[in-house]
Amino acid sequence: MKEFIQFEPSMIAADWARMGEEAKSCFEAGAEILHLDVMDGLFVPNLTMGPALVKAIRKAVPKAILDVHLMIYNPDDYVEKFIEAGADEITFHLEATEEVEHVLNFIRVCGKKSGLAIRPETTETLLLKYLDIADKLLIMTVEPGFGGQAFMPEMLDKVKFLRDSATKLGIEIDIQVDGGIDYETGRLSIEAGANRLVTGTHFFKQKDRKEAVCKYNELRKLKK
Repeated sequence: MKEFIQFEPSMIAADWARMGEEAKSCFEAGAEILHLDVMDGLFVPNLTMGPALVKAIRKAVPKAILDVHLMIYNPDDYVEKFIEAGADEITFHLEATEEVEHVLNFIRVCGKKSGLAIRPETTETLLLKYLDIADKLLIMTVEPGFGGQAFMPEMLDKVKFLRDSATKLGIEIDIQVDGGIDYETGRLSIEAGANRLVTGTHFFKQKDRKEAVCKYNELRKLKK
């Protein structure tokens, strides 16, 4: 099982007028990974960043790991564009393409980590066939599209099922949760088997980001 716990600020909740500064602030506070949500206004009812903004963030924080979450249809058309912009990891949605295995393999061929995400209404059993070809599974713990939503605790059963399934098969895989994550829901997610926490609104509301990073890092003790 993946023992290392990592959290990552979701830049959708940052001040977009100061995105470069915000990215630097997160990284300097101790956040090694930044989560970048890409939305097309079709797969989800919102529009966000494209490759140009990802490239700007990469320039601002050249040493950070950029985890790009594609909430768009036909993700295979954009994988190379986001890799060229500086993405280190690319996650896309099971519901967004019929070429799931192809896209996962293509991301890996490009030398990047691949992730597969599902919406809350999608059954987690559909992810089982990809356990050995994905680097990460992402369970959305809110409806994708907008930040600031309340955590859906029923999603923890999906996390537990996938972690148990991977453990039984001897597969090490990252399991990530995204949506409504704070210190308490983060703790619950780790206990269910998640080892990657995406925190947006809660993190960016904190006055002291270094202190927030320390508090999230305290959650790592749950696996010791």
